[in-house]
Amino acid sequence: MPDLPPRRASSADIVTGTEGPALPVGAVLVDFDGTACLHDVAEHLLIEFGDPSWPEWDAAWERGEIGARDCLLAQDAMLRGDRDTMLAFVRRHCEMDPTFAPFVSWLRDLGVPVAIVSDGFGFYIEPMLETAGVAWIPVITNEQRWDADRKVTGVSFVSGHPDCVGCGTCKMQAVLQHRREFGPVAFIGEGPSDRYGALYADLTFAKLDLVELCERDGVAYVPWTNFDDVRRSLESSVQLPGAVAPVRCPGWLLPTLEDSPTA
Repeated sequence: MPDLPPRRASSADIVTGTEGPALPVGAVLVDFDGTACLHDVAEHLLIEFGDPSWPEWDAAWERGEIGARDCLLAQDAMLRGDRDTMLAFVRRHCEMDPTFAPFVSWLRDLGVPVAIVSDGFGFYIEPMLETAGVAWIPVITNEQRWDADRKVTGVSFVSGHPDCVGCGTCKMQAVLQHRREFGPVAFIGEGPSDRYGALYADLTFAKLDLVELCERDGVAYVPWTNFDDVRRSLESSVQLPGAVAPVRCPGWLLPTLEDSPTA
């Protein structure tokens, strides 16, 4: 039985709370692996339950030889554990950033919508948010499929772009949808899968690998270590540099004839 589809942020998720500083953004999007969570959960799962060849797929993706979807599908098929075993492993080994829950609760009190946007296996995000006491946060990610024994049978790209097949979850699309509904968007991330969210966000908070990508793409960014840093920057009414927003996303990839259902 598949997991319930992740919820998308909407105006119904805004909670009007106590008065506070007027923030320069209308919505905040947060990556999960390595960002809201201190660990790359997918990587930990692949090390424990996957095939030793899994890093080769990451390397091929980073070289631009395959899209993120192809990488994710290949690595997902390697996972040998059942859902409950893998979730138990994640809970034991993958700690959430302790500053994350207070940060998103502060945003909710201010009435600023926040959502998780992740291009990973996805199935562990909502259980981990529940454990952290912030199960109310909408999640935009891929949907894991399971057989009767709760073993992996594939991934559905329920948060993908309708035309492009480069990424599983389209972070560009998530940013643009939130801007249309809520106004300027802040994006918080740390890795290569966050590149396209950063390119289209009005304000980007970057660390680790995302810093180099932002500098390469000409994306102005605010460095951060934890979510207390992000809160201080937002409270200081940091200037919005605006989005780079190329006409076509650099990750744009149309399906080939082999990908077509009629092929």
